[in-house]
Amino acid sequence: MPFPTSAAAAGRSRPQSRLVRLIRNLGPYQSLLLLLVPTSVIEPLKFVAVAIAGKGHWITGTAMVIAAYAASLLLVERLFKLVKPKLLTLPWFARLWNWFVALRGRLAGWPMPRRVARTDAGIGR
Repeated sequence: MPFPTSAAAAGRSRPQSRLVRLIRNLGPYQSLLLLLVPTSVIEPLKFVAVAIAGKGHWITGTAMVIAAYAASLLLVERLFKLVKPKLLTLPWFARLWNWFVALRGRLAGWPMPRRVARTDAGIGR
């Protein structure tokens, strides 16, 4: 079997680039709706998975949690990166995003509690 030529490889990547181009050409509210659809399906699945695990189906529940988090990371995160520039054109979203980023920065800048070295002067003498 011969290796695929660059034309064949380009042909396979064209639909993906067409899809990315289509998503980037959406308006801000269309982009928001596109982002909310998979999020509104994936996030409740995490709770369903925990409920299934709570009923004693540990393997099924764990597999569902892993699949839901994977879909969230792989699909929703990638989709958010594509639609974020459009969403930031919405004034209310831009304010909310800037508030979230500032809060995240402040929380990340908090000093982590250090363990205090205990000196037990009377022990070991």
